[in-house]
Amino acid sequence: MTELVKIAAAIAIGVGAVAPSWAIGMIGSKGSEAIGRNPEAASKVQTAMILAIAFAEAVAIYALVVALIILFV
Repeated sequence: MTELVKIAAAIAIGVGAVAPSWAIGMIGSKGSEAIGRNPEAASKVQTAMILAIAFAEAVAIYALVVALIILFV
C-alpha cells in the first residue's frame, strides 16, 4: 500500500470529522442556551437536539466509511 493512499485516508477522516464535531458542539451549546432561556420547553428542545446530533454524527460515520474505502480498495 502506498503512502499516498494512507495520507488520502487520513485526510478524508480528518476533514470529515472536523465539521461534525464543530456542529455537535454548537448544537449542544445552543440547545443548553435554549433550555436555560425557557426551561418549560426542555423536553422539546432536548428531543430536537438529540436528533440533530445524530444527523451530524452520521456525517462523521460517512467520512469514516470513505476513508476505509480509500484505504482498502
